[in-house]
Amino acid sequence: MVAPLSVSGIRRLNYPPWLQNFRRTKILNFPSSSSSLTTVASLPSSSLFPTEDSENTQLQTKIISPAGETLTKPSNGSKSKANDTNNKKNNKVSYFPKRGQTLELVCETLAFKGKGVCKVADTGFVVMCDRALPGERFIGRVTRKKDNYAEVTKVKTITPHLDYVEAPCEYASHCGGCKTQNLLYEGQIRAKEEQVRELVVHVGKFSDKDPEFNSIMKPIVPCDIQFHYRNKMEFSFGPKPWLPPKFLEEGLDDSVGYALGLHAPGFFDKILNVHKCLLQSEPANKVLAAVQDIWRDPGLGLSPYDVHSHAGFLKHLMLRTGRNVENGLPELMVNFVTSSRKPELLNSVVEKIAVIPEVVSIMNNVNTSVGNTSVGEEEYTLYGKSTITEVLRGLAFQISANSFFQTNTRQAEVLYKLIEDCACLRGDGSEIVLDLFCGTGTIGLTLAKRVGSVYGYEVVPQAILDARQNAKLNGIHNATFIEGDLNKIDEKFGNDFPKPDIVITDPNRPGMHIKLIKFLLKLKAKRIIYVSCNPATCARDLHYLCHGVSDQNIRGRYRLSSIQPVDMFPHTPHVECVCLLEFT
Repeated sequence: MVAPLSVSGIRRLNYPPWLQNFRRTKILNFPSSSSSLTTVASLPSSSLFPTEDSENTQLQTKIISPAGETLTKPSNGSKSKANDTNNKKNNKVSYFPKRGQTLELVCETLAFKGKGVCKVADTGFVVMCDRALPGERFIGRVTRKKDNYAEVTKVKTITPHLDYVEAPCEYASHCGGCKTQNLLYEGQIRAKEEQVRELVVHVGKFSDKDPEFNSIMKPIVPCDIQFHYRNKMEFSFGPKPWLPPKFLEEGLDDSVGYALGLHAPGFFDKILNVHKCLLQSEPANKVLAAVQDIWRDPGLGLSPYDVHSHAGFLKHLMLRTGRNVENGLPELMVNFVTSSRKPELLNSVVEKIAVIPEVVSIMNNVNTSVGNTSVGEEEYTLYGKSTITEVLRGLAFQISANSFFQTNTRQAEVLYKLIEDCACLRGDGSEIVLDLFCGTGTIGLTLAKRVGSVYGYEVVPQAILDARQNAKLNGIHNATFIEGDLNKIDEKFGNDFPKPDIVITDPNRPGMHIKLIKFLLKLKAKRIIYVSCNPATCARDLHYLCHGVSDQNIRGRYRLSSIQPVDMFPHTPHVECVCLLEFT
């Protein structure tokens, strides 16, 4: 907190450590630049958007809140006008809050992506607020208004939320990563479990009145380690640091100096200076601090990339942590993403961080495009080796700078054990496994030694190469990995593999394309294990696989046997699910 104090008539400010660092770096004579969230749309549409009442479309419209409750609002019909007149006479609050209006609100629950769900008093109108937590009473200002919901920005907290704790990270109030760090961990997982449950009921159309529902819906698996669990973090360089508005109001200047850190929530071009992140490993924080200490030196000639002018050299700093297979000690990869290849400019920084014992690889990805991606068109090794290793369920995996790998290694062990349990393997090594969206093959390879064969599909060419290399590294010869876009399959898809006993599908956030769902319903595998990082699209796909798609005359063929939420990322709104479907 920033607390103004008066000492001998002089106004004094106590700033958090990260802001003190910012003030110190301001006084340096930096060279000038070389140049002359979460939207509500990410929520399931059936949760927030109105549907018309077929029996009386002129009288009312339904609103389904994120908690699944049905609200009603007047339509534009004659009775609506009469109601409006009556409301004015009775001095009732307007149903629709206006942009810029301030409201006293109480957060009821968390919606997917972590936004707080509130309702306007007297009307029940749904309002969404970022960083509002269950039980918190606050003043919010309306910033965006739609027909059936509004977004507000928190102005002032009146009463803290129910499970308030002091956030240990100095950046927690302003960084876009840990939105729920000041919510007791038990409260975090409770909210995530409830989100999954509500989406399965209201989007997946599975009745919680069904006697079997509680046995299907499993309690969330918590994460034993809530800090320092991430094995990969990406930081961005920028031409100037971003300061929260309240600090600008105190007269601090954000126009001087360079930035290296994380994006401000909702902005692609605003960087909050970060010197330490409590989610990544301690060796990674050593590297971050070392880079922060040296890269602004004017004598090095390093300039941050400007996403507006497209000038500048340094784009991203990516840090990846693995484990040495032989001794189990941590090993670190440092990847500088630059706009061009100028290795001589990086020499001084490389020399400084190469002395850190855990650093075994320093890479340079060159990305000449104007986009904000960290994947380069060319890759060069500046120090050490080009890969690091990690051990997962007894297998060794080589990880390159651009490899996909589960970000929380220890919780991935838990996740993969749940997947194996759902597979219900016979133990005779005869089953055929189809691994869709296989990435670098981690799931399929952990099952390979207990099944007859594994066939993996992935659209990313480098991931397929990594999967094949990982199979070779672990002496696995019954796994075949094929490059292909699962969103663009045709009638020929399925000709490259025999009919599987088990299908594992781990799609990205948009879920599965309807073409793939039709294929799976036609395939009739005994079991489908659906691994999801987005419970909204997961619930939709479960609905299609179990209940069909009536308007496309598609019949559902599966029964949902279990859905297991898993907390992979504490202090964030993200939640994974492992779902078992059995053919009926």
